[in-house]
Amino acid sequence: MNELKFEMIDMETWNRAPTYHYFTEEVTPTSFTVNIDFDITVLKSALKAKNLKLFPTYLYIISNAIKKQNEFRLSLKDNKLGYWNFLSPQYPIFHEDSKTITFLWTEYDDNFYVFYNRYLEDVKNYNKDDKVICPKGNSPENTYIISCIPWFTFNGLAMNMQNIENYFFPMIVSGGLKEEQGRMKMPLSITINHAAADGYHIHIFQQHLQHLMNHPQEWMK
Repeated sequence: MNELKFEMIDMETWNRAPTYHYFTEEVTPTSFTVNIDFDITVLKSALKAKNLKLFPTYLYIISNAIKKQNEFRLSLKDNKLGYWNFLSPQYPIFHEDSKTITFLWTEYDDNFYVFYNRYLEDVKNYNKDDKVICPKGNSPENTYIISCIPWFTFNGLAMNMQNIENYFFPMIVSGGLKEEQGRMKMPLSITINHAAADGYHIHIFQQHLQHLMNHPQEWMK
């Protein structure tokens, strides 16, 4: 089980402090969105072989990649800036009958199967009620927003972040899968506060995530 911790940042020694101050104090708070196609051919084959679902696996690998990167776990706690040691996903549940969504969250764990089973349990316990927007209750401070639009694929999608002054976690949305030259691709939209991260950090995240997709045997044990 992961023990949740918050590590405060020393603003005097933090190398990103000038950029953070610029985007929080000198200009209008700014977010930006990057859209990337990920190759999930290997991952999809591994899931089929083990009869596992894609969506909870998607939640796991995104959360795992986020854990590898401080910039994606930046947060304010008691007006102090720092990093959570991991983030948990908050995701929508679609209700087929009413065509509405409610929101659940599942605590992240490094062990894929622990997280996967937690997700199944949460959905089993809380997916019936479409009248309460958060049937499991309010999410913890270390949850980030992640979603999926499975009905269509996209080349570009942007989330409009309002009142982003104190929100630094990424917002992530995937689209429907598409086949290109015999490979299965998943479009992914990543939106983040510019005070927390730059394009370079998206690049590092992309590398982490694609590695997880290409090598499921490393974590799907």
